[in-house]
Amino acid sequence: MNIGMKTAMLLAGTAAMAACAKKAPEELPPPPPSTTSTPAPAPAPTPTGPRVGSQAHFENAVNGQNVIYFDTDRFNIDSEDSARLQTQAQYLARYPQVSITIEGHADERGTREYNLALGERRANAAKNFLVSLGVNAGRIATVSYGKERPVALGSNEEAWARNRRAVSVVVN
Repeated sequence: MNIGMKTAMLLAGTAAMAACAKKAPEELPPPPPSTTSTPAPAPAPTPTGPRVGSQAHFENAVNGQNVIYFDTDRFNIDSEDSARLQTQAQYLARYPQVSITIEGHADERGTREYNLALGERRANAAKNFLVSLGVNAGRIATVSYGKERPVALGSNEEAWARNRRAVSVVVN
């Protein structure tokens, strides 16, 4: 290949590449808009304490008065039980979306069948009292555990007294 031919090819390649080169615009684009941003809204405060409608919230709101105690072989509501149940009724009135189950319990003395029946009478006595205070009966279920779920182990009056109870538990 002669020098003339090489020069011609070199000039043709240079011209082709020059045709592909990006040309500068005749006018520059406007500057970007000002970036003064509005401050992001403050995050909502994180709620502290237990979730409304939880067992922990219920127990906190009623000051731990979700348990009532009974005398031996009894299921009647005394004045101390009445005050505790009134506190529970106020909570249930404030939070109508909350439903509860009342668990009836007995101490270890007596037969299984007797204690299941006694636990049921205790749970129903608490339920009936709450209903008399205006709580909708459909929001309250009852269950009897008899002597099957003691909170205090022992065969003495102190343990027996702690196990003769009705416990209100939030249903989620």
